[in-house]
Amino acid sequence: MPAIVEFPTVVQDLLAEYADLFANAPERRHFAEYLTGLFIAERKTVCGINREFAVTTDQSCLNRWLTEVEWQPELLNKRRLDLLQRDASTRYTKHGVIPIDNTLIDHTGKLIADVGWFWDHADQRHLIAHDYLIANYVCASGKHYPLEFRRFRKKDACLADGTTFKNHTVLCKELVDWVVDQAIEGDFTFDSYFTNAEILNHIASKQRNYVGDLKFNRTITVDGQDWKAIDWVKSKLGPLCRQKTTADSKVQWYFTKSIRIPGVSHTVRIVVLWKE
Repeated sequence: MPAIVEFPTVVQDLLAEYADLFANAPERRHFAEYLTGLFIAERKTVCGINREFAVTTDQSCLNRWLTEVEWQPELLNKRRLDLLQRDASTRYTKHGVIPIDNTLIDHTGKLIADVGWFWDHADQRHLIAHDYLIANYVCASGKHYPLEFRRFRKKDACLADGTTFKNHTVLCKELVDWVVDQAIEGDFTFDSYFTNAEILNHIASKQRNYVGDLKFNRTITVDGQDWKAIDWVKSKLGPLCRQKTTADSKVQWYFTKSIRIPGVSHTVRIVVLWKE
């Protein structure tokens, strides 16, 4: 089986950018090994990465560096984001978009910290996984990259070790606060799971804009009357209300109006889309 005998050029270049963040040569070597493994290794586990190298230390050395050594991931992430600002195609701009969503990273072992059983809507099955909330950045150029993340911990795990339980709404608000504190330009966007009054009010309190996906069964207030969104669309928005729009050669029809949502402290603008 072929083995890695030298770090790839891209890893050597990155090592030069980040070397001063690590205390000594062994730490820098582990950093380069880990990056190389993420690029090349078939299995992205510590053991799987370690096996890819022709000459290396015991896999426990890489594992201890990742989990026990006092290097600063926050400083490394800040350096990464600062480096991305050097390029106009990845720089923050007022036209940037900041999507927030959660994703499941499945695992095979039950003893990994913070893993639990989760329902995967995409595959329609339960799996053992980590549940991460990630704030990404999408540039006007189309390039995108992660900004920051939070890991969800189940309530029973928090109760067992006496830590504060944080649901997805709280973690989403933490990511919003982090983005605002970093003065990162752009508008937030998320799916219907995060389009709730607490998150919308929180973003508005930061004087930031957002686009959320609204469930059809949500209650909305239009001209002083409460409706289920789907009922209002079906009964009030006939074909003559619809305006034509074209984006990337795709034709759609839309209607837009300022409305209220119960619990949301500000007026919102709803956009309804049709294929015809």
